[in-house]
Amino acid sequence: MRTALCPGSFDPLHNGHVEIFETASRLYDRVIVAAIRNPGKGEPLFTLDERKDMITEVLGHLGNIDVVSMTKLTVDVAREVEADVIVKGLRDSTDFGFELQQAQMNKAISGMETVFLPTSSVHSFIASSLIRQIAQFGGAERVGTMVPEVVAKRLADKFTSPR
Repeated sequence: MRTALCPGSFDPLHNGHVEIFETASRLYDRVIVAAIRNPGKGEPLFTLDERKDMITEVLGHLGNIDVVSMTKLTVDVAREVEADVIVKGLRDSTDFGFELQQAQMNKAISGMETVFLPTSSVHSFIASSLIRQIAQFGGAERVGTMVPEVVAKRLADKFTSPR
């Protein structure tokens, strides 16, 4: 059985992430999606538990995916879940440069391989940081086509004040 670990902050989860998870679920027998707290990205919009719940709900149609949250090194989580590879999604060459360096570091400290999956051009411009900014400045209803429905609802609930 081949197992892949898909780590990321997913804050918030968007359709590009979902595309990568669906692709990984076709390529691997078992996929573990791990929501992480990335201190380099500032204060999170959603808690780890909220992200885990949203991811679980969105990916419920995929029978070979489990969702966890993590607060340790990705390679240590990969070993714990007995992953064969780490899977990372790529939008563009900027992502590739960053992810390649991470993959090389992970390989150096653990021997763990990383596989890159490109997202389609339909999703290549979507970034969680941009979705957060748009929602925070009153545009939560404008990102509905870029995020799963459950995420759009959570964004609207978080940023739309009752009248």
